[in-house]
Amino acid sequence: MKACVPLIVAVLGGLAWAGQMESCASRCNEKFDRDAACQCDRRCPRHGDCCEDYERLCTADEDLKEPEPFLELEEETEGAPASDLYLAPNSCRGRCLEAFDKHHLCHCNARCPKFGNCCEDFESLCRHEGFSHISEAITKGEPQSISEKIYRADTNKAQKEDIVLNSQKCISPSEARDQVDRCPEPLFTYVNEKLFSKPTYAAFINLLDNYQRAAGRGEHFTAQQLAEQDTFLSEVMKTAVMKELYGFLHQQSRYSTKQEFVNDLKNMWFGLYSRGKEEGHTGGFEHVFSGEVKKGKVTGFHNWIHFYMQEKEGLVDYYSHICDGPEEWPREIQGYPNGCYGTKLCKL
Repeated sequence: MKACVPLIVAVLGGLAWAGQMESCASRCNEKFDRDAACQCDRRCPRHGDCCEDYERLCTADEDLKEPEPFLELEEETEGAPASDLYLAPNSCRGRCLEAFDKHHLCHCNARCPKFGNCCEDFESLCRHEGFSHISEAITKGEPQSISEKIYRADTNKAQKEDIVLNSQKCISPSEARDQVDRCPEPLFTYVNEKLFSKPTYAAFINLLDNYQRAAGRGEHFTAQQLAEQDTFLSEVMKTAVMKELYGFLHQQSRYSTKQEFVNDLKNMWFGLYSRGKEEGHTGGFEHVFSGEVKKGKVTGFHNWIHFYMQEKEGLVDYYSHICDGPEEWPREIQGYPNGCYGTKLCKL
C-alpha cells in the first residue's frame, strides 16, 4: 500500500493543478498560457477562451480602475496569441468598441476619451455605426475563402484548349539584360478568337486603344470612351465572379448597394492619378492591361489578350522567357501574364 502513496499524491496534485487551471482564481490578467484549459488575460473575451469565472473574478471592478499604461510590451506580448483579424495597431479600423487591451498602441473602446489614449481616427470611425466595429472585421481566413470561390465561379475564362503557346527558349535571369531575340517564332501558336465575341472580352478590347502609350502624358477621355468604361463595368458585373465578390463585400457591410460598389470599381480602374508633374496622366487599367512606355521601356502590360493582339499585328516581338518552373512553361503560365519577363525581352 505504501508504494501507491506517491502515485496517489501525484494524481491528487495533478487534479488540484488542473482545477486551478480551469479557473481564474489568482490568475486575473496573467499572460496567455498555452498549457491552461482556459485563459484569464484581457484578450480572452476576443478569442472566446476565457474561464467560466472570468467575468465574475476579473472584471467586477474594471470600471473603477484606469487601464494600465502601455509599458514593456516586448516581454508581455511574447506569449500572447496572434489576433485572427486584420487590425492596424495605430488605427480603429476594425476595432471599434473592442475590449481594452494593454498591448495596443492606442485604444478604441468607449472609455478611451476619458483616459486620452484613443487612436487618432477614433472619432471618425467609432462615433457611428459602420464596418469599423470589431464585430464586423474581416478575419484572415475569409479573403482566401472568397478568392477560392471566385476562382471556381469563373466559367468565362479561356480554357486550356483555347490557347496554344510556343514558349521556345528558356533563359537564366543573368541573360535577361542581353536583349537578344532567341525565339524566331511568335509566343502564341493558336488562340480561339471566338472568345473575343463574348460581351466581357469585347468590352475589354474596346478599352485598349483609349490611352496614350507614352507615360507622363495627360489622359483625356471622350464621351464615347467614358461610355465604353461603363459598358465594361456593366458586363463584368453580370459575371458570376463579380456577383460572388459583391455578395461577400455586401455581407461584410462594405457596400450597401451594388451601384456604390461599381462606383468604387470605376474609380480604382479608370480614375487617373499623377506620377509626375502633369496631373491625371495614368490609371490602374491603363498600366496593368494596356501598358505604358517610359524612357523606351514597357511598364505594366500584364494581359495575354493585349499581348496576343499586339504580336499578331507585328508590334511585339517575343524574345524568350525566364522560367522558375517546368522549362516548357513560360512566365505566361507562372504569373507573368505578358509572356515575357519585364521589358527587356519584349520589343514594343
